[in-house]
Amino acid sequence: MTPLVLAAILTLTPAVQAPVAQPAEVVAEIRVHGNHVTPDEEVVAIAGIIVGSPVTSETMAQVSARLRASGKFDDVEVLKRFASISDLSQISVVIIVNEGPVRIAFEEGPDGEEVAVIKRRTGFRNFMFLPILDGEDGYGLTYGVMASIAGPVGERSRLSFPLSWGGTRRAGVELEKNFPSGVLTRVKLGASIQRRTNPAFDEDDDRGRVWARVEHAFRQVRVGGGAAWEHVTFGPLSAELRTVGADATLDTRINPTYPRNAVLATAAWERVAFTSGASLHRTHVDARGYVGLIGQTVLAVRVMRQGANGPQPAYLKPLLGGWSSLRGFEAGAFIGDIVVAGSAEVLIPLTSPLSVGRFGISGFVDTGVAYDHGQRLKDQVRQTGIGGSLWLTATAFRLSLSVAHGRGAGTRINFGGGLTF
Repeated sequence: MTPLVLAAILTLTPAVQAPVAQPAEVVAEIRVHGNHVTPDEEVVAIAGIIVGSPVTSETMAQVSARLRASGKFDDVEVLKRFASISDLSQISVVIIVNEGPVRIAFEEGPDGEEVAVIKRRTGFRNFMFLPILDGEDGYGLTYGVMASIAGPVGERSRLSFPLSWGGTRRAGVELEKNFPSGVLTRVKLGASIQRRTNPAFDEDDDRGRVWARVEHAFRQVRVGGGAAWEHVTFGPLSAELRTVGADATLDTRINPTYPRNAVLATAAWERVAFTSGASLHRTHVDARGYVGLIGQTVLAVRVMRQGANGPQPAYLKPLLGGWSSLRGFEAGAFIGDIVVAGSAEVLIPLTSPLSVGRFGISGFVDTGVAYDHGQRLKDQVRQTGIGGSLWLTATAFRLSLSVAHGRGAGTRINFGGGLTF
């Protein structure tokens, strides 16, 4: 190697190894979106940022904090975008705000003419209303309304006041708070009074209840637990109950209104303590599978068991019969400390899968037994209903009307359905 080449290499090496300095980022432009009442200039002033100011790793968080602290917006999102492909130091700050519900008011303009003005709602602006509608043979039609206030204790919270009449008469208050991550993803508290007629005994079941529940949701699994105090009046019976329990649910359904190749399974346990000092351990298992057959046809299979480790008072005994468990029999036709039931149903849609709602027919077989604690399952006489149904699903609504023959009980029409949110 010649001295000239060696000198050139030694001269260039530091330049090659030195890191390329990145130019400092600065605000090149500010964009505001989502505002209807607050002018762009006021949003930018609250944000406390101007064109030409430096951008650091904390800038977007600081801008977001200032906007939230102003109390003018229900939600704020601040995004960092590059304003130029050729010059990466030029940053575009995008501010997206949500002012919540707004209204259009008409005011007198400068020339005396009527001018439409957009204003932010105040007072009860966060109130929302949802209808309550549910029905089942043996229990009748339940109807009412649920009023809710959004954000009473911060984001992702809701305070609700359900009020219903008809088959289930209920008034209550419920507070729900959701968390995007952490040990708990949902916390719920509530209190209610309720009256419902038990179809097996034809007695009014009156309950006052105070309860609390916590949940953690994984991708397809939800686990939860809770505690409650309850006062029950059932005909001549009156009791106070204290319960604690836990449950887990696996749900792989993509479309809950018409699932296919999916599983929905729940297992629950609770301990019921009576004022007498006695206690019961109650369990509930409900597993449902949905298998796609030819075309849109689906085979739905269900297995269910409810029971306890001892004799249950009349107001706690599970019922068998009716639309929800054993079609072809009236609701509450059979009662016991333990209920075991199963069904198989072929669902055949008659409408296009692209339709907003789906209408179809089905053929099914339901079977089950109800018996008292101390008896054996294998000694029981199995009850069976065979029939078909017409059904309709549409987003948050489902209705089913079935005609089934209950072996040893004749033929009966069963119905069920309602709104779900």
